[in-house]
Amino acid sequence: MDSTQTPSAECCPQFNPEGWDGKTWIWQDKLFMQDNVRALFHIPLNMGTVIPRMWNQIQGAQAAVPTKDFVMLACDPTPWKTELYFNVTKDVPGAKMVRLSGTYVTRVFDGPYRDAPKWLKQTEQYLAGQNKKASKYYFYYTTCPKCAKKYGHNYVVVFAQVA
Repeated sequence: MDSTQTPSAECCPQFNPEGWDGKTWIWQDKLFMQDNVRALFHIPLNMGTVIPRMWNQIQGAQAAVPTKDFVMLACDPTPWKTELYFNVTKDVPGAKMVRLSGTYVTRVFDGPYRDAPKWLKQTEQYLAGQNKKASKYYFYYTTCPKCAKKYGHNYVVVFAQVA
């Protein structure tokens, strides 16, 4: 998503999964804007209002990263709450800012969101084969549901924090 795009219907650039599966990322104080979405048993309820609000704040602060570097992570600390993280180039006034540090291993999956528990299990098995264990998981939903339908793929990248 670049500064001319909005997170609305069919807004997402097409995701190229090449180079994402099995990649290791090392972040030191990577800057994100963070907000919360209400959820019901891990199903987001107000993502359609939270994402545009976040995006408008990011655009207003001129803090959007180039499209090729854009990542929006989601983490469900409880069945009732999803945390969203948009990477940004600088602090966004009035927003909660978070810096993530650590080593992350990514796995790419393509399919319906209901397969997330299966994807986590496959990621755990993949990490076990490398003698690694994740302390936390984040999901990068690469496109909105309408764009996933348009492109014929619903790519999701699992970021497993391993250190």
